[in-house]
Amino acid sequence: MHWPRTLAAKGTQPLARGHLRWRPAASRGGVLHCFLLDCSASMLPGERLALAKGVLLRLLERAYQARAEVALVCFGGGSAEVRLQPARARPWSDAWIRPIAGGGGTPLALGTERAGRLLAQAARRHPAQQRWLWLLSDGRSSEQPARPRWADAVMVVDFERQAVPLGRCRRLAEDWEGEYLVADRLIG
Repeated sequence: MHWPRTLAAKGTQPLARGHLRWRPAASRGGVLHCFLLDCSASMLPGERLALAKGVLLRLLERAYQARAEVALVCFGGGSAEVRLQPARARPWSDAWIRPIAGGGGTPLALGTERAGRLLAQAARRHPAQQRWLWLLSDGRSSEQPARPRWADAVMVVDFERQAVPLGRCRRLAEDWEGEYLVADRLIG
């Protein structure tokens, strides 16, 4: 049971079944961390994309230490591309991630759909494997796609730094019953 999320859902109401939130249990089939990286033009100002790449490198390093599998889907400019098919995590370097460029619109729904297909394929290949989806974005999209069905856990990492935040990443994390994380806290 994930008590903080359960109590947040409960609020001031009496505890009911609909308030219960679960923490993913450790899987004997291993873990796949699927990273969904926003490479749109809104991530370029303030070096948000550079920060996202730094966070991504840190998360890849953790996955390597945990002997997990990783996958990477980049979306931006009207497309979503699988940059890394699911594979065992390995030591990563800045030279591998530096060429990832940004620009164009924010096709969040397309990126989410592509990550969903990748997770579905992984579920068929390794049914006992746990599948975690990590969305790294500033939330500058009007799209509110559905949570990918095959994601056992969702983490939404927010890179929004505007003076007047839209709060879309937080809303998406709530809608997807996922964890909401602020990017600056992951680097520190």
